[in-house]
Amino acid sequence: MRALVIDDEPVARLEMRRLLKSHPQIEVVGEAENAGTALDLIAELGPDLLFLDIQMPGTNGFELLDSIPLPVPRIIFCTAYDAHALRAFEVNAIDYLLKPVDPARLSQALLRLAPKAGTALPAEAPPEEPLLESDRVLLKNESRSWLAPVRSIWLLTADGNYTHVHFDGHKVLLNRSLQSLERRLPKSLFFRVSRSQIVNLKSVVEVGESYSGGMRLILAGGTEISISRRQATVFRKQKEL
Repeated sequence: MRALVIDDEPVARLEMRRLLKSHPQIEVVGEAENAGTALDLIAELGPDLLFLDIQMPGTNGFELLDSIPLPVPRIIFCTAYDAHALRAFEVNAIDYLLKPVDPARLSQALLRLAPKAGTALPAEAPPEEPLLESDRVLLKNESRSWLAPVRSIWLLTADGNYTHVHFDGHKVLLNRSLQSLERRLPKSLFFRVSRSQIVNLKSVVEVGESYSGGMRLILAGGTEISISRRQATVFRKQKEL
């Protein structure tokens, strides 16, 4: 995996590079000392993984995440403070490491990047082939299988490197990241509303504004989905006359 280290402290960036030398599956392709440099490098290098500090001068780590175009790389937070741990996992971070980073904890975090053996079933192959609205896909759990129309999928929700797929009153857990599934889904039908959710636009029955500048989508059946301010702007540009 191609990684970018984002931290305002040069010593912290150097230490992370040193620790990652023991993990040849991770290639550090660059480092940034602030959010502006990080955004430029993300656009230029396309990293798969960010080692991200939270407390930085100017724009902090969470604010940086709100500025990164979707799909956002995987995130491992590295910070000297534990006060933001809950919020870190709310934005679907892989892990939250406290400085100075313990080598064993880093190894544990990197293990979370790999699929968990025996806990989920793979999605239909080949993953590179784009799907059409008229296609059917094989979705299955441990006891049952469905050949479900793509248009019947109304919500996809990330769970780490896994994705819950909701369709026709059922839900299955796939051993696939939301990002990889997004590449297959028809863009005319599905919209990435946040880092952790994709909705079927045909399942939307009501659209409302939120106090934060984002939007609320009410889906058939009553499920309410929040759209961030940034994605609400994208949504309006695509859907307004």
